[in-house]
Amino acid sequence: MEQDQEFVEYIVKALVDNPQDVRTERTVDEMGVLITLFINPADMGQVIGRMGQTAKAVRTLLRVVGAKHKARVNLKINEPEGSHRGHHGGQSHHSDNHMSDSHMSEGQAEMSTPTDSGMDDDDDFKL
Repeated sequence: MEQDQEFVEYIVKALVDNPQDVRTERTVDEMGVLITLFINPADMGQVIGRMGQTAKAVRTLLRVVGAKHKARVNLKINEPEGSHRGHHGGQSHHSDNHMSDSHMSEGQAEMSTPTDSGMDDDDDFKL
């Protein structure tokens, strides 16, 4: 297993409740390296994170690891059937998202809309 692939598995296994279900596939083509991540559907929210921040952080770190080896490395998070990231259901992205479709990587969770954030007005935002 390559170092970039081991790196992704190590980080993701530390984040999820079902580390035994974490696996990756690594493919190389003219565009660079693509690591596809497969996880337990129940862990999808933990890997994506609030507003996609955890997934973005993992992708950023992975790019740094790739740059060290002079490779362009991308991460695709495979969305399993039954994942718990909202009521997407294979429909197109909503036009009122905070981030346009062109800025989202394939497999990245869509952003919550202001009316669909799951937070009450009086909830405190905590990091």
